[in-house]
Amino acid sequence: MKENSILFVPRLPARLNVQQVGEMLGFLSHEITVLMNAGLLKPLGRPAANGHKFFCAKQILELAEDREWLDKATRAISKHWQQKNRKSEEGELTI
Repeated sequence: MKENSILFVPRLPARLNVQQVGEMLGFLSHEITVLMNAGLLKPLGRPAANGHKFFCAKQILELAEDREWLDKATRAISKHWQQKNRKSEEGELTI
């Protein structure tokens, strides 16, 4: 863990960015996008597709303690990579 990690602050800010959410939930930053696409995380406001995403710290803390949600999120990440790997393998076979 980095010394400037969100996990070391005495009080969380009200909004967390993608990297901070990843640290709080134990996912990699790029996996947060997968969770948003699966409908398991919703950013605050209505950010543009390529805009910065922020999340409610209180909600992220609640999700971090929700075993059922963590299980769903972990399965969604696994499914994403299985599908991506399958497409990659199919692409190699058609070449």
